[in-house]
Amino acid sequence: MPDERAHPYDALLLLSFGGPEGPDDVVPFLENVTRGRGIPRERLEEVGQHYFLFDGISPINAQNRALLAALRADFQDNGLDLPVYWGNRNWAPYLTDTLREMVADGRRRVLVLATSAYASYSGCRQYRENLADALSTLTGEGVAAEDLPRVDKLRHYFNHPGFVEPMTEGVLAALEKLPAEVRRDAHLAFTTHSIPTAAADTSGPVEAHGDGGAYVAQHLDVARLIADRVARETGVERPWRLVYQSRSGAPHIPWLEPDICDHLEERHGSGAPAVVMIPIGFVSDHMEVLYDLDTEALAKAAELGLPAVRSATVGADPRFVAGIRELVLERAATERGAAPDRCALGDLGPSHDLCPVGCCPARAPRPAAAGADSTFA
Repeated sequence: MPDERAHPYDALLLLSFGGPEGPDDVVPFLENVTRGRGIPRERLEEVGQHYFLFDGISPINAQNRALLAALRADFQDNGLDLPVYWGNRNWAPYLTDTLREMVADGRRRVLVLATSAYASYSGCRQYRENLADALSTLTGEGVAAEDLPRVDKLRHYFNHPGFVEPMTEGVLAALEKLPAEVRRDAHLAFTTHSIPTAAADTSGPVEAHGDGGAYVAQHLDVARLIADRVARETGVERPWRLVYQSRSGAPHIPWLEPDICDHLEERHGSGAPAVVMIPIGFVSDHMEVLYDLDTEALAKAAELGLPAVRSATVGADPRFVAGIRELVLERAATERGAAPDRCALGDLGPSHDLCPVGCCPARAPRPAAAGADSTFA
């Protein structure tokens, strides 16, 4: 019997991107990520140089293991009897293998925690498509419909206190690392993954589509919230801007701008004394943070002679972990027909539980799970 507080759910699935864990893994991992795009191996080997700077190891799997352990410990400490599993989109442990294990363990109602806090195709719907692909594979292997898990995805948590509060504290700690003479007038650069503008414009529910869609609106809301909280804590209102990083793809396709390195040049040219880079678009310090910010962007700042520091991501911070537990219990109560408090900071309010039809559409329609358009009950 599932824990009554978690009922009707009998498991939580941590669903993430995955990453290589050694030099021999790099190109096969990138082949998984880019499958179907026709990218030649030579180009993948070129892109893989970022990973080879770190011995071919992406930190994301180790960080997911830490989050997995923290969730299990938090659930146990709070008397929540809910097993936690882990599966990846692009590397072991693969999502399909994990769902196969969950079927064998008798799990039938599964909540999914994706390691992406915001609405977008790549940050939400693609995970839902991966879930549908995995469930379809299990069906093809002969798993009966009544044994196939029903999966539901936790709502976007970008504005939950468990995400915002550690981020805010990270900015305050980063400011303290700057020399005292530049700290007061330091600029705040809130960074997130750039995506094609067409994907941004159609992110979130249909009613949110438009210039930047829900993706940009959600990031701006969190950035404004953190900047205001930092101002209250320090007594100083600092200039801030949402900027982007980690662009990929064909150069003729418009992506969200400005890039963080271009922004650093612009800030230096305008006389900014220092910059704090705040990776609000990322849950943990994976490769886009370690390379694009800690390596490339900090090198650009050093070249310019611009003092710059990077604030921490939430990782497995106890407040973030406790926030996930709260979201699990909130969703479970909702499924039981209750009306729990839905905690959210900022101006946008709590996100939807069920992704509506037309939310973050793919360029070519594909089956998805855990949404109003789910192909699985």
